[in-house]
Amino acid sequence: MAELGNTGAPFDARCDRARSRLLLIDLQERLMAAMPTEAREAVERNTARLVQGARELGVSIEVSRQYPQGLGDVVEPLRALLEDHALVTDKTSFSCCAESGLEARLRDAGQVVVTGAETHICVAQTALELCAAGVQVFVVEDAVCSRDPALRRNGLERLRAAGAVITNHESVLFEWLRDASDPQFRSVSRLIR
Repeated sequence: MAELGNTGAPFDARCDRARSRLLLIDLQERLMAAMPTEAREAVERNTARLVQGARELGVSIEVSRQYPQGLGDVVEPLRALLEDHALVTDKTSFSCCAESGLEARLRDAGQVVVTGAETHICVAQTALELCAAGVQVFVVEDAVCSRDPALRRNGLERLRAAGAVITNHESVLFEWLRDASDPQFRSVSRLIR
């Protein structure tokens, strides 16, 4: 039997690149500097792979920046990968959904693949609002972080309970591909080597 989405209708719990939008939440210089080193490096590496895969496969990319005057710009090397390939929205609200243009684009996508910081604050508030609006949300567990691992874990548990699909960056990339015969298979699969 098909799993039921938060709207009560059955859905395929796989990412579909034709319906997906990749959302990077607040991966900014000063915020990421506060994260545990190992977690920060993993999030930056795995998000970079998702960005590169999204670019190869034509998946739209959205970026939010929380109060950039205080928290800085998106971290390098993500900033370089995103140049001319993403819509950037600055915000002061913790949820990206408070920004009407961004919220409309995310709702229209049908599926939103989420990476970012912090898991239990901006990621959670954004994903919870999208789930409540009937959007299929995929939170990339190995591409989200919090200063405190216990708070990250709690954020992921809340999101799972609210109907978000908790996934990982490799699953997203291969679900976007679907088949080894895809013309972009080689270039995308090289990202994880």
